[in-house]
Amino acid sequence: MSIRIGNASGFYGDRFAAAREMLDGGDLDYLTGDYLAELTMLILGRDRMKDPTRGYAKTFLRQMEDSLGLAVDKGVKIVVNAGGLNPTGLATALRELADRVGVTAAIGQVDGDDLMDRAADLGLGTPLTANAYLGAFGIAAALDAGADVVVTGRVTDASLTVGPAASAFGWGATDLDQLAGAVVAGHIIECGAQATGGNYSFFTELPNLGRIGFPIAEVAADGSSVITKHDGTGGAVTVGTVTAQLLYEIGGPRYLGPDVTTRLDTVALTQLGPDRVQVSGVRGEVPPVDLKVSTNHLAGFRNEMTLVLTGLDIDTKARWVQQQVEEALSPRPADLRWELARLDQPDADTEERASALLRCVVKDNDPNTVGRAFSSVLVELALASYPGFTMTAPPGNGTPFGVFEPRYVPADEVHHRVTAPDGTTSEIPPSPVRGDVPADEPVDAPASPSDWGPTTEAPLGTVVGARSGDKGGDANIGVWVRDPDQFEWLDATLSVAALRRLLPEIADLEVRRHRLPNLSALNFVISGVLGRGVADNVRFDPQAKGLGEWLRSRVVEIPENFLSDTRGAHT
Repeated sequence: MSIRIGNASGFYGDRFAAAREMLDGGDLDYLTGDYLAELTMLILGRDRMKDPTRGYAKTFLRQMEDSLGLAVDKGVKIVVNAGGLNPTGLATALRELADRVGVTAAIGQVDGDDLMDRAADLGLGTPLTANAYLGAFGIAAALDAGADVVVTGRVTDASLTVGPAASAFGWGATDLDQLAGAVVAGHIIECGAQATGGNYSFFTELPNLGRIGFPIAEVAADGSSVITKHDGTGGAVTVGTVTAQLLYEIGGPRYLGPDVTTRLDTVALTQLGPDRVQVSGVRGEVPPVDLKVSTNHLAGFRNEMTLVLTGLDIDTKARWVQQQVEEALSPRPADLRWELARLDQPDADTEERASALLRCVVKDNDPNTVGRAFSSVLVELALASYPGFTMTAPPGNGTPFGVFEPRYVPADEVHHRVTAPDGTTSEIPPSPVRGDVPADEPVDAPASPSDWGPTTEAPLGTVVGARSGDKGGDANIGVWVRDPDQFEWLDATLSVAALRRLLPEIADLEVRRHRLPNLSALNFVISGVLGRGVADNVRFDPQAKGLGEWLRSRVVEIPENFLSDTRGAHT
């Protein structure tokens, strides 16, 4: 026996029509939606400052106006974390919507993650938001109480899948292997179409690159699963697409959660057939004693202007205008940074190809300092600076920005609450088996690599896939080969020193390297590459989404016999 859990959202802003598409596309038992990310909590926090009745993902309500009746008619239960900072507000609005459209739906709610009222007492300071990552058993309890829809605040992304499975199969806190298997299934489908071909390194090999379908996890009672999608939808489900998503935003082999520590180095993937990948063998260990807390702080105001430099003397033009701007700024912003992107080409056949971009980013606690007082300085230079002076956008005022910081509190300090459809409230105790979790020690490349025969220079991505992403101020790059026989070469070749050489921007940063031979993969965690996080940093790629693809474009020595079949053993 297995249950079919589909996902219809990987972030706040994902494809609006996906909920309806998933309900119309075939059989499901549950439909989940992940609307929260570190940056999203900051956005919702600012919404709540303006209006205390807000703080949830309003998109979900509009989706349900179209799809709630269909879900109830088909017996599909819905589980979403769209409650954000105000699950009570969303649950109330959803009940009102159900009455308005004439649908009878039992609404359950999970909260208790919001620690703002006790932030100072818990040593969290005075943040804008402070939300503990709750586990899956609150969701399971709401479903057990008859909920057709469960809305939550900040639960772990994978809990949206683990909760329905725990309810369906009666799992308890000691069923660690089953919970871990469901965590892996949840991690695979939580980011929507990233598991079905979206953001996939080898996308040119996939059929039907049009409207990519969203993923489904068929979870069994033993925690194993099969990842698939509805027939007739675009993209594909392969060992490669699933591996890519497994490597997304992870650290070492131990994947910590409130209900279980999942051993990613035990995951086995098997291609069962077209668009069907089995996930098996996952082992679980006790969860840690503390819960992770997502905190966001308002950190000031920022603004930026981008200048276009065309033709000859690009570097000299850039130095001149930088000097002019900095001499004219009064007061000078607390943080002022320049970035010159040399996108220009010599003897270019279009003006765009002859141009470079010079970006100026400023930050300060005073909004006036980074507002018109900054942008007007650049405008006033339009007729008094380098030849060809132009900008990509008109001047504007500064905008507030925030900083994400992960913190930790004892699990028994968090009151994980469930409100059943009948209005009764109960509390979910923390895992009774939580304990100390060993730290994953990073491992560098073997000291004595083997000889793979003649080599030739080629882009690393000819044989290596990659997936990268952000975690606060850190970023990860997961890399893998599709042919397991090539993993020994990857392991020996891509050391920390080699990564620093290939990506000079990270040369001075701490890099931790972890091995996942069961996935023919390595994972690198790069500390501090994103500064204080997505909302604060001014890097060209602020969420590190393209970092892995940059790595794949770098040229290395690759064994010639690997290049004879760049498709490897499987896609």
